[in-house]
Amino acid sequence: MSAPAPHELLDDGFAPPPCEVVIIGCGNLLRADDSVGPRVIRLLWSSELPEQVRLVDGGTAGMDVAFQMRGARRVVIVDASNTGAAPGTVYRVPGAELAHLPSLPDVHTHAFRWDNALALGRWLLGPEFPEDITVFLVEAANVAPGEHLTPAVEQAMHAVAETLREEFVRPYERTVATVELTGNAYLRMDAQLARRYFPSGVCTGLREGSDVLLVPLHAEANGGLVLKERNPAGDRAVLLREVLGNDAPVGVFPVEWDAARGLLRIDLSPEVMPARP
Repeated sequence: MSAPAPHELLDDGFAPPPCEVVIIGCGNLLRADDSVGPRVIRLLWSSELPEQVRLVDGGTAGMDVAFQMRGARRVVIVDASNTGAAPGTVYRVPGAELAHLPSLPDVHTHAFRWDNALALGRWLLGPEFPEDITVFLVEAANVAPGEHLTPAVEQAMHAVAETLREEFVRPYERTVATVELTGNAYLRMDAQLARRYFPSGVCTGLREGSDVLLVPLHAEANGGLVLKERNPAGDRAVLLREVLGNDAPVGVFPVEWDAARGLLRIDLSPEVMPARP
């Protein structure tokens, strides 16, 4: 029997909640401009965020950043840089530029940076590693011990925070996730929703008033309902006849992730959306 892959050893029940976007700020709050990453996270924390967006203060624990990527479809990292450019210069590094990352064996934990974290994450998470990654780097002027940013870096911090709000937060404020129920009691969901909440492809369901609750299961060995693939795009369908009985409603219904209970809530109240053609 071959040894399990690293990502197969992570099923410990402590994975971060799944999300569309995780924004991670790296840096040392006690070293002036090096704190720009965590400070961006604090700016975003000051306003209400959609549940699809998760914020992480990565601090200086670079190895933990790799674990924080679990369950995210997109990853954004913010960190300080020291390239000799003008202080406050912002570099945006797209995912295509991150294909060749530094090797890990010779990296000391005290020198672990964002690029090392991505390299570790690619090894650790394997097929579950998010491929949509963007890195924002802000050129620092002063990383000596101290609590204040230099003016140019503070200005850049606010600019980066606004870019993140516009590109990675606000699109999810306008999104209403939906599923479709057909006349034969099949529930259909798109691939994105299925990957986000039901990565194992199995769930269990129950009725609670006008809601249907779908609870993700860890693996098919746990039993439950199988989300079968409907098409090459990865859209899924699951039969809910045992949950809905013979009077299953038909139409398109809004869904909401209940983070406290770890389940997907489907609203079947009479005020439903028009059925898809």
